[in-house]
Amino acid sequence: MPDVLRVGFIGAGFVAKFHARAFTMVRNAVITSVFSRTAESAKSLASYIEELGLPRPRTYTDLHEFLSSRELDAVWVLVPNNLRVEVTKAIFEEVTQGKSSVRAVAVEKPLARNVREAREMVNLVEKAGLLHGYLENQVFMPSVTRGKEIIWGLGAKYSGRPYLARAAEEHSGPHNAWFWKPSVSGGGVLLDMGCHSIEASRYLLTNPGLDKSSLKPKYVYGEIGFLKWIKKNYVEELKKRFNVEFDKQPAEDYSLVVVSYEDEEGSLVITEARTSWSYIGAGLRLTFEVLGPEYSMAINTLQPELFTFMSRNIRIPPTELFVEKQNADQGLMPVIPDEAITYGYQAEDAYMVDSFLRNKLPAENWYDGLLVVQLMMHGYLSAETGRRIRFDPQQVEDYIPPVARSR
Repeated sequence: MPDVLRVGFIGAGFVAKFHARAFTMVRNAVITSVFSRTAESAKSLASYIEELGLPRPRTYTDLHEFLSSRELDAVWVLVPNNLRVEVTKAIFEEVTQGKSSVRAVAVEKPLARNVREAREMVNLVEKAGLLHGYLENQVFMPSVTRGKEIIWGLGAKYSGRPYLARAAEEHSGPHNAWFWKPSVSGGGVLLDMGCHSIEASRYLLTNPGLDKSSLKPKYVYGEIGFLKWIKKNYVEELKKRFNVEFDKQPAEDYSLVVVSYEDEEGSLVITEARTSWSYIGAGLRLTFEVLGPEYSMAINTLQPELFTFMSRNIRIPPTELFVEKQNADQGLMPVIPDEAITYGYQAEDAYMVDSFLRNKLPAENWYDGLLVVQLMMHGYLSAETGRRIRFDPQQVEDYIPPVARSR
């Protein structure tokens, strides 16, 4: 087994910085290279990595040149949704032609914009013989993993398995323009954040002593809403901030997906995944709740151990020093001491590195990513048809959400 995993980042945007921060706390790994379509972005991320105290990685603007580097064992795919298939094809070509030393690939959520793309990506990594990991950070959050350990180790052991899990992610909207264009991103908040909540709630209800397949999806109900950002003044704001014509190509800013599963004993259990781009509070809020026969569990990231207070007499510039997607700079503010740890990025990256070094397929992999995409497409289809629908992967194999269809 190699001593150190040499990792390259494909993509240099917002989430790449989260992973860079996480890698400062990951042993047996080094970020050797960064690819971005623009030299400025690649160099900016390389400088940020260096400022974190890590070795400065090489930068590339040619993807094939990046992949042919012999200082590369694994890649983290962190590009926008519309580029995932293209990048996976490039990795497949270089690896199968013997031009790349890459043997493992991890991809940021969601795996793809729709089932057709997700299926193609899975087929490519299988044909290339690559290890693959699905970067779903919320199932690696310390509070989530510890909470699951307690409810299953004590609550389920002495009173019965949990039967209801709720997960929600809410904030005031994405940082980058491409998220607001469903023809590019593939959808709105359901695709952007519903993937988190669907997988995290499934994780919480899955018996840790059994394979994930023991929890079988049976029915899906979905709702989507256009609540805030479709209003005229907010459409104008998006035009000003991102040059996005949101009234001509809107995306949902609210979603609810309820999945009914059959558990290992044939009983019904339910997950609720609720997400929103129309939440105004201190900042990004993640909440989780699990109910069992004689117990419950609750997590809220905006109820941390650290708070600060800024009076009205202080005027500070807009910042996100306290919490991601911060909406205020005064009053009582919750503070996340290290978001890379709290949100699960550090544990996620450490786990992926360890799995790849051991030449082992991660427990959270592209098959999970494919299932999450299938569940999201069922959610969109349910919302479109206005009815609860039976889970049948075949019916969404070629399905495209209405917000992403050509208009």
